[in-house]
Amino acid sequence: MIVVAAVVLGAWGYLLLLHGRFWRAGPVLEAAMGGLGAADGASLIRATRGAVTPVDVVVPARDEAATIEDTLRSLLAQDYGGALRVILVDDRSADGTGALARAIGDERLVVIDGAERPAGWSGKLWAVEQGVARSTAPFILLTDADIVHDPAHVATLVAEAERDGLDLVSEMVALRAVSLAERALVPAFVYFFQMLYPFNLVNDPSTRVAAAAGGTMLVRRAALERIGGIDSLRGALIDDVTLAARIKQGGAIYLGHSGLARSLRPYPGAADIWRMVARTAYVQLRLSPVLLLGTVLGLVLIWLMPPWLALFGHGAARWMGAVAWAGSALSFVPTLRRFGQSPAWALGLPAIATFYLLATIGSAVDYHRGRGVVWKGRSYQEIES
Repeated sequence: MIVVAAVVLGAWGYLLLLHGRFWRAGPVLEAAMGGLGAADGASLIRATRGAVTPVDVVVPARDEAATIEDTLRSLLAQDYGGALRVILVDDRSADGTGALARAIGDERLVVIDGAERPAGWSGKLWAVEQGVARSTAPFILLTDADIVHDPAHVATLVAEAERDGLDLVSEMVALRAVSLAERALVPAFVYFFQMLYPFNLVNDPSTRVAAAAGGTMLVRRAALERIGGIDSLRGALIDDVTLAARIKQGGAIYLGHSGLARSLRPYPGAADIWRMVARTAYVQLRLSPVLLLGTVLGLVLIWLMPPWLALFGHGAARWMGAVAWAGSALSFVPTLRRFGQSPAWALGLPAIATFYLLATIGSAVDYHRGRGVVWKGRSYQEIES
């Protein structure tokens, strides 16, 4: 037991001290510090109005009637010094998404009726491909149909890209944490993402770590063309990370948290979050039973052994487990503060991690039962295979 305890403590020592400081609250774009609806929003806009490079915003949408108007109006309300156009691709919606968009009646808004998805394409990427094909601007902002943007958001993103010569600027938008399930599980989703892709390492050009958050990805057209366009990603089910990895091979990228964009997507119950995780968890493991087994063993060691040792161990094994558990809990606090949640949730992180572990196993079970990835009425079994 003492050997296991030493491995657990050593693993957490590495994660906390040598793994890109993944647990820290930042980074956040400087101009985004005021946040949505902040009283100093006007000063943020003034600080970023120097950016004048034209931008096309591509929004893929499938059955997004509940949020599409708020999303589009927030994009059309951008206080941006350059030309800005919004291209909505209605991905064969059955709920009137396209009609709601057209009813806005803004000449800067282009609504495209999406064509049937060809074999080998994910639905979202096929919609993005059609939008990008209509784009002519040097910068393309890829964003989801359930996100609202502060008036300063586009200008802030472009200013960051221009200042640091970045080919990709991406942000983890603020996610909802309203229902009990959201408050218990959504902050951990962001925390685990940061653990998997430490933002400091993503932003370091000397490392190969690359990731992006699909809700906000500002990409240079030249960089997109360099990697072969959206067509080069056509079957990627984790398209944001794949895009970032391809772009970082020949350019600089940035990933941070956003104070100027938030998601409207609700996850009212634990089952909703389970489905969101299970949709691509096994894809993340390259559909490999060997990687799944290694992941399960690793997560048990990292998340379940510390509390078990602290509660049931003896002597040195007990205190090593307790130190590891305390370290993991403290590392979760900055993320909880970002979401405005009580630090007390940190004590339940092993149980929360168990939920995500079981969802990952469920993702593998779904795949091997022939169900694969199913999202918005579409199955992507042929893409996964």
